[in-house]
Amino acid sequence: MRDRRESVRDKVMYGGVAEIGERGTTRECIVRNISNKGASIEFSNDFQLPKEQLSLRIARKGRSFLAKVVWWHDNFVGVVFRAETPAEPVSDIAERLRRSEIKKRQLQQRIDELLNER
Repeated sequence: MRDRRESVRDKVMYGGVAEIGERGTTRECIVRNISNKGASIEFSNDFQLPKEQLSLRIARKGRSFLAKVVWWHDNFVGVVFRAETPAEPVSDIAERLRRSEIKKRQLQQRIDELLNER
């Protein structure tokens, strides 16, 4: 059987979360192989998938992908990533760090005020 993929996929075993449908239903999955163009995903059991698109978050890579379902067989699904959608970071570490720095400055100001009251 001829492989029709545009790019080579790396065999991996990443945990992922697929957001399916307009209501934001999520399902945990395992990413079995991945490239910059698409991935093969395994779900724990067979279920009805939308034919349009899904959002795939892979925490280990720190990325989210908007993907179109290309094929599925039982609980295995092949997706191609949408090129027009930039990947979004999954982690909120940058935002938490920013808030932490603000809080640190506020606490330092309060400490300075208390020390000056003596």
